[in-house]
This record gives sequence, structure tokens and C-alpha cells, in this order.
Amino acid sequence: MQLTLENTKNTKSDNQPFSRTNPFQAKVLKNINLNGSGSSKETRHIELSLKGSGLSYNPGDALGVVPANDPELVAALLEEMAWDEETEVTVGKQGETLSLKEALTNYFEITLLSKKILQQAATFTENEDLQKLILVENAAQLKEYCYGRDLLDMLRDFGPWKASAQDIVSLLRKMTPRLYSIASSIAANPEEVHLTIGAVRYTSHGRERKGVCSVLCAERVQEGDTLSVFVQANKHFHLPESGNTDIIMVGPGTGIAPFRSFIQERAVNKAAGRTWLFFGDQHAASDFLYQAELETYQKDGVLTKLDTAFSRDSDQKVYVQHKMLEHGKELFEWLEKGAYFFVCGDKEHMAKDVNDALITVIEKEGAFDREAAEAYLKELQKQGRYLRDVY
Repeated sequence: MQLTLENTKNTKSDNQPFSRTNPFQAKVLKNINLNGSGSSKETRHIELSLKGSGLSYNPGDALGVVPANDPELVAALLEEMAWDEETEVTVGKQGETLSLKEALTNYFEITLLSKKILQQAATFTENEDLQKLILVENAAQLKEYCYGRDLLDMLRDFGPWKASAQDIVSLLRKMTPRLYSIASSIAANPEEVHLTIGAVRYTSHGRERKGVCSVLCAERVQEGDTLSVFVQANKHFHLPESGNTDIIMVGPGTGIAPFRSFIQERAVNKAAGRTWLFFGDQHAASDFLYQAELETYQKDGVLTKLDTAFSRDSDQKVYVQHKMLEHGKELFEWLEKGAYFFVCGDKEHMAKDVNDALITVIEKEGAFDREAAEAYLKELQKQGRYLRDVY
């Protein structure tokens, strides 16, 4: 059975609304770089039309984007293995087929390796290095090999291969959609959804690497093109029910996205609750995302407080957690008066540092010991007043 993934028409019936399994082809209305000249970053602001989709969302929800692989990487794979791009390969459990080029572009994940892929691939080569790498006692080395490498690395490193194109693609898993925090309020932007996406580019093991979806959006998606999308609800990250409740938001870099939606929603609803945003990035001149917009909201009183931290603008690196500590007394007063505390962004470093800073603020301003401050924070979590959207 032939499966066509390109140029999918938008079809929706009562039985099949647009969803993860039936994504909507959303037209790109705007795609701009938010970073100024001289920035080491590229952050895309993308506006998509939801007209005719029936899709809606709440502030805090995510948008799933179904990406396509980099054509240059696909071409390199075809060349490395001397494969004919027109070869038909089976891709699904129902026996669906696609041309090899189409399958590598739109169906399979080709930028990630796993232990399972290498173990199965070892049956198609006599390469001693791979046979050794998959031994149980070399589990740590195998894990290390997989990190930062992709299918092309594996094919180059462990040949010669006694495998057909079908054998190799059968090792691969299906491409997974990428989820991005929605950066708009539908009340403020009817029939639209906005995203804030940082382009991921880095060098690893002697090759330039690109984020599958982020660089698709940065380099290959133009205004007028379409992206396959669906809404992913996020029940654990949402505005308080009452517009009278104060909110504190910590979102450096692209972590600003859901807070832009929160602020827009509160502006439309004329919410009485106070709103405080901590935003950070590298340089104020080139990396202050949505600066004019945020300053207008502050001038209009929608954004009560705006504190920024630009880490590369001074000798000492200043991050959002330092700004929290600087304003600890007021921050604790807001919490004592019932404010909700939100954090969005990098789980590994930023979210942990913000969590530690918050405990320090509670400890100092509440005159608690560390254990009591941690218990205070746990109580906030229990009440649903400490919410994190981390990745």
C-alpha cells in the first residue's frame, strides 16, 4: 500500500479531527529571526494559520510539529551506501511503501542512534570494532558512541555492509514530532498559533550537526509554506483560574514562549493580578527576545515587573537566578500573598539553579532553615502554585 507524506491535503471529518495521528497543514504566515546582528544565536518567531482547522489551545499548551530530515544528510546517506533513491522500501506495520529518498526524508529518524540499532546492525557487518562495541562489558563505550552521532556515522565507521537499503531502514524508528511551547494566546490571535524556536547547530565528532526541526524552521520553511502540526495539551502548566492571582514567571531564552502566551491572555482578559517576568539571555543588544512587546506591556501595566539578566554583558555572568536572589524580599512577599511561580526552559542547569535560588530566597526571607524552606516549596507544589515546563 502506497503511503504519501508530502503535500498532504487537510481533511477533517467528524470522526477524525486534526491530531497527532492526523496533523493539520498550517500555513506559515511569518518566520523571522528575533536575534539582532552579532548574536551567536538564531531564534525564529513563527506565526502559523489555524484557519479551518477547528484547533484551539490554552496558554501553556504545546504545538507538535512533524519535521523532515535535512536533504543534505539524506543525500550523504544515499551516496555513502550507493543506494538508488527510487528503491521502494517498506516503512509501516501494514506493509506501506515509500521510495527510499522519501522514507529517509520524511518517515525515519536518522539523526539518533541507540544501543538497539547498533546491536541489530552488527548482524550486517563483520567489522570487529562494532562486534567489540556491542559486548555487554562495553556498555559504557556503546552509550558514549551513540551520544552525538547519527546513522551516517555508523554506516561510515563500521562497514563494509552486507545489507540492503531495506535491511538498514528496518533498524530505524519512526520520526517523532517535536513539541514546542506555544508562544501566543488564541484570544489575542484568533485562528493563529505562534512559536519561538531556537535553531540548534553544533559540531560533534568532526561534523556539523543540525537540529532536525529547529533548522528546518530556520533554513528551509518560508512564509507561504506549510508545517504539519497538532495541539498537545499541557494540564500541568497553566494560568491560575482567577485573573486576580499574581504570577511570577522565569523564562530565559526560548523559555519566554509560554509566558508570552500568558501575558497576551492576561492583556485580553484585563486580569487584575500582578505579573512579574524574569528573562535572561546572552546580550541585551541582540538577544532580548520580544523586547519592544514586553516593554509596551510593562508601560501599559499588563506586566507589573520585568527583570532581565544578560550573562555576557558584564565580567561576571549574571543569570535569572541571580536576579531572583537580588529581589528575594519582594519575591517572597508575592509568594506569601498567593502568587503562582512558573519556570520554563533547560532542565539540566537553569531549572535546577532557579529551584535552588528559590529555596534560598524562602530560607532567607522566611527565616527558615534549609529543610523548612524545602518543605515550603513542596507545599507550593502540592497547592499547584509551583509549575515547571522543563526539557
